[in-house]
Amino acid sequence: MNAPIRQSQAEILSKLYDMKRKQIEQALHQGNSLRSQVLEAEAEAISNALKAAR
Repeated sequence: MNAPIRQSQAEILSKLYDMKRKQIEQALHQGNSLRSQVLEAEAEAISNALKAAR
């Protein structure tokens, strides 16, 4: 029963991670290093949650 829930969480986290990576690329393109650092930290947190969900 937990397997479908974990899979769903992993899918959501994966999508969030992809979106966050795109935001990082945009921030880097705009030259906003502080924003990109914050986004990197958020992406790392999402990545860690994704690893835990799998």
